[in-house]
Formats: sequence, C-alpha cells, structure tokens
Amino acid sequence: MYEYIKGEITYISTEYIVSDHNGLGYKIFMPNPIVMSSKQGETVQVFTYQHVREDQLTLFGFPSMEEKLLFTKLLNVSGIGPKGALAILASGAPEQVIQAIEEENETLLVKFPGVGKKTARQIILDLKGKLQDVVPDYFPNLFTDPAKEKGLDDTALDEAVMALQALGYSEREVKKIRPVLQKESLTTDQYIKKGLQLMLKLK
Repeated sequence: MYEYIKGEITYISTEYIVSDHNGLGYKIFMPNPIVMSSKQGETVQVFTYQHVREDQLTLFGFPSMEEKLLFTKLLNVSGIGPKGALAILASGAPEQVIQAIEEENETLLVKFPGVGKKTARQIILDLKGKLQDVVPDYFPNLFTDPAKEKGLDDTALDEAVMALQALGYSEREVKKIRPVLQKESLTTDQYIKKGLQLMLKLK
C-alpha cells in the first residue's frame, strides 16, 4: 500500500524509527535503524513494505529501493518471514547476501540469524540468478576485490566511528575494531553494521 514515506525522523530505537508525516507518526521497523542517527530531525524518504496479518499491521522500511527489493525476494523463500528477512539484512550488507547466494556459499548464509542449512539451501535454490534487478546499479563492484577498489578516503570510516561513539561505545572500544574496518572499502552504513558485529564479538 505504501511505496515510501517521506517525513521527519522524530525517534530512533534499536529496532525501528518513527517518521512524522503530516502530523502522523509512522513506526517503521528497519534492518539497522541506528544508521539513521545522523538524520534525526531531518526529512527522510524511507521505502516501505507493509505486512498485514489478521491481528497485526507492520511497516518495514529501507533506505533504498534496492534493499527493499532484496527484502521482498527473501520473503518469497519458504520458511522466511518478514522478521527473518529483516534480521538477514541487519546482519550483513545486501551485497554480501547477494554474493553468498550467487556463489552458493551456504557457510556464509548459515551465519545469518535464523538461517540453518536447510533454509540456506532453499535461499540459493529460490533466488540464485534471480537478483539481477537488485544488483546492477546499486552494487556495481559486487564481484570485484575490495582491496583493488580502495580509494583511501577515510570519510565514510570516520563518520561510522563517530556514529558508534554516539551510540555509547568508548573511544578505546572503537580503536580496537578500527584496524579491522580499515581493511575494507565500505560505505558509512556498511562500516556501522560491520562495527556493530565486531563490538558484539568483543562482549
């Protein structure tokens, strides 16, 4: 029903954001809401998917149409519901998920929450070769070596570090994971996701 909602981000939690559109606050569940922390108070367009059940109506949101498309394709896999698809996107960058599917990498897929060997095989069976409309423009370097594509521009990493500190992680904790993050060439959002994964391992 809703293709997207454009409104002011008035609240951000670990699971969802609230977007105010014409005085209505929409509760929108996202893979990693905290990546929107720098945009709180701003008007942002969020691409949405409305999930309707007999006793529940839920909005899921994504920063890009491509992530929304990947989410909807994951929903077509037997055994994966909206929360499962959201958990997969929250745990790995979309291009990682797509690459694992295209390369039939079950080892990587089973690392995502709620994905066992049977589900991993089903994901590959249902989606391999069917993600062309997600890949081309959004992930142009999907199958290239990140080491060869590094542009030595640390802006995205610096922004991610500041976001992690804003979330309550200490400078010492962030310093521990920064060398690992520097080995990759990612966007700010991807650095934040990777940083959160590494922080969990430090606990």
